[in-house]
Amino acid sequence: MITKHILKSLISLRLLALMGFISLFSTAMFAQDAAETAAPVLNSGNTAWMLVATILVLLMSIPGIALFYGGLVRQKNVLSVIMQTMLIVGVISILWVAIGYSWAFDTSFKESGNPLSCIMGGFDKVFLHGIRLDTLTTGDIPELMFAMFQCMFALITPALILGAFAERIKFKGYMVFIILWVIIAYFPMAHWVWGGGFLQEMGAIDFAGGTVVHINAGVSALIMALMIGKREDYRVGHPITPHNITFVFLGTSFLWLGWFGFNAGSGLAADGLAANAFLVTHIATAAAAVTWMCIDWTVNKKPTTVGACTGAVAGLVAITPAAGTVDLLGAFCIGIITPIICFFMVAVVKSKFKYDDALDAFGVHGVGGIVGSILTGVFATQYITGEGGVQGALYGDWYQLWIQIFTTLVSIVFSAVVTYILYIIVDRLVGIRVDKRVEEEGLDIYEHGESAYN
Repeated sequence: MITKHILKSLISLRLLALMGFISLFSTAMFAQDAAETAAPVLNSGNTAWMLVATILVLLMSIPGIALFYGGLVRQKNVLSVIMQTMLIVGVISILWVAIGYSWAFDTSFKESGNPLSCIMGGFDKVFLHGIRLDTLTTGDIPELMFAMFQCMFALITPALILGAFAERIKFKGYMVFIILWVIIAYFPMAHWVWGGGFLQEMGAIDFAGGTVVHINAGVSALIMALMIGKREDYRVGHPITPHNITFVFLGTSFLWLGWFGFNAGSGLAADGLAANAFLVTHIATAAAAVTWMCIDWTVNKKPTTVGACTGAVAGLVAITPAAGTVDLLGAFCIGIITPIICFFMVAVVKSKFKYDDALDAFGVHGVGGIVGSILTGVFATQYITGEGGVQGALYGDWYQLWIQIFTTLVSIVFSAVVTYILYIIVDRLVGIRVDKRVEEEGLDIYEHGESAYN
């Protein structure tokens, strides 16, 4: 009897253990399913970082570009540059929330099979329709925050173009051209590269704007400089002296500072990728500033402040597409190679072909963007992208380099064609170049009725 009782007890214990195991297993499976179906939760740390990054990128336009370009022009035209920058910040911000964000980042066309999805996202998010306070994107930040971050990119891009035709463009013509250019050139390019367009699907790497921002703006700047013609007193080999080099330095400082939001913020999280982007951005910029200074010292016998500032900007431009995929080696190489090529374009090629890119928007931003985009396909490394991630030709993946070259060529051709057509249209509608007398006496007084220094 005792043995029988013990046997029954053992059987009961085993049954209880089995039932407990089944219960734990079911609970674990239920928890896993719940985790997979649970709504994303806002990450306050990432959101706080993106707020800071957005402010930093805004600093690049005002006051960064305004001071940098404003210091490089003559005293009689400094307010025209400031006003052109202010116009961009005001008008393009409105355009972005009205149609730009939806054009670039909406996915409704793609989801519905609309063939227009190759050039635009859709219209479901026009005026940010349907985006609530609790609508999250990329997992854990508010979509409103992402929309504002991208808005800052839409501001800085057309601001870069104005350096090519500074001191000789009508404010009215400039306003009409910039509005049309942002709609027809920037919004589609942002969709192609960042919003799920064909270049992104091909695997093109543009972490923070080498193609969308710098090649797009730089090539357009060159076309504008060629079509608007030289300034009346422009002479090859006799550069026009900047009126305030202190402004140039201050503008460069704001650009350098703001670029940390530009690049480190493009990972949309406060994590190791942001830290690496911060690191390579700073080191590439430092290397480029020193390299340009050394070239300047060797060729012109003196290291100049304007030269060092220009070199720093070239480094910032070139590391932009690569900041999310290269390590310290790539940063050093990009920071040294880029200013050599940009200096050659500014000092030799521009003089050879006699075009008046007033503030070297093409020579620095266009060429720097081209070099950076291509070198991304050389120095990208799985040390940063992770196992199975993209890598460049230096590490054996030549395919990625060809993708970068193709993307760069598409960007160049698209920007050039759009700008050429828009220039002709706007010039016939409202006129683009100011009269000779206005150019001689200064745009500040004639266009804006003000003088920067009284």
